[in-house]
Amino acid sequence: MSFRPEPAHRHGSEARTAVLLVNLGTPDAPTPAALRRYLAEFLSDPRVVEIPRLVWWPILHGIILRTRPARSAAKYASVWTAQGSPLASGTEKQSTLLGGYLGERGHRLVVRHAMRYGQPSVASVLDALRAEGVTRVLVLPAYPQYAGATTASIVDAVAQWTRDARRLPELRFVNEYHDDPGYIAALADSVTEHWRVNGRGERLVLSFHGVPQRSLQLGDPYHCQCHKTARLLGERLGLGKDTLLVTFQSRFGRARWLQPYTEPTLRSLAAQGVRRVDVMCPGFAVDCLETLEEIDQEARAAFLTAGGERFEYIACLNDRPAWIRALADLAERHLQGWPTRTGADPAESARQRERALALGATD
Repeated sequence: MSFRPEPAHRHGSEARTAVLLVNLGTPDAPTPAALRRYLAEFLSDPRVVEIPRLVWWPILHGIILRTRPARSAAKYASVWTAQGSPLASGTEKQSTLLGGYLGERGHRLVVRHAMRYGQPSVASVLDALRAEGVTRVLVLPAYPQYAGATTASIVDAVAQWTRDARRLPELRFVNEYHDDPGYIAALADSVTEHWRVNGRGERLVLSFHGVPQRSLQLGDPYHCQCHKTARLLGERLGLGKDTLLVTFQSRFGRARWLQPYTEPTLRSLAAQGVRRVDVMCPGFAVDCLETLEEIDQEARAAFLTAGGERFEYIACLNDRPAWIRALADLAERHLQGWPTRTGADPAESARQRERALALGATD
């Protein structure tokens, strides 16, 4: 077995700590070619599609990657900005702000972002961190609710990177924070602010990304954690069960997914005479295709076409200060025990270097 070459090391240099914020990913451009590359990587992950390879591979390469990229490219084009993918630019901004907040609290850290699929990849960012002298990494998924298809897949990507590394950094992972008080407070502040400016709808619909129903039956906690987030948010806002609804979106394929589905629920509400709904996507840390196109365009059209009169989309937490503070609080709790507030003693570092050189080190 061969390993990647280690980055150059200068004896006596200070060991560094990093926080790696990881989101799902995005294509490089809203084009069929870029979507084909992205979807091939995404849909090849056995965490995402739990179908035997012999069955899935002909479907993926013979049908899906021949037909879906062009349709998906058109959807991405409808939300693409001058800065590129909203998810890419939003996640980069979050990581920059998180680094600033932690720095203001006295932490000496490197904060970077990566994508599970697409660029910058988890492996490429970990390589860059090692080259910068990082020896401790806290991996922070941008998923408040744990799911095997998301959070665990990030762990898989990190583990795959470690297989070819000779010297491993210390690694920690944040698994879930669906009930974190700071996260719930940030969601509540966002809803309250939206209501203050735009008034309040008859229903608040919380749309989470869907997963196959089978995953719940096999022990995945995602469904339960989505409902706990909703319950805590409802309690914070003082909403009853009839006013706050949980739905699931982005169904893929013909299998039964977690229900109720978002779009049919919105049509049903309109048919029942509900004139206005407010829709929020608490499971998405950054606005992206699934929120800007699937919800704010497609779901909006479904509700209004079915007879609804007003559809209000409440943006993701994005770069809201309350959310970045919550992420900083979360990171601080998981960084405990690592020396992030104290630097190396220059004199001791110099002595270490002298001893290493005396033993034959070249740098």
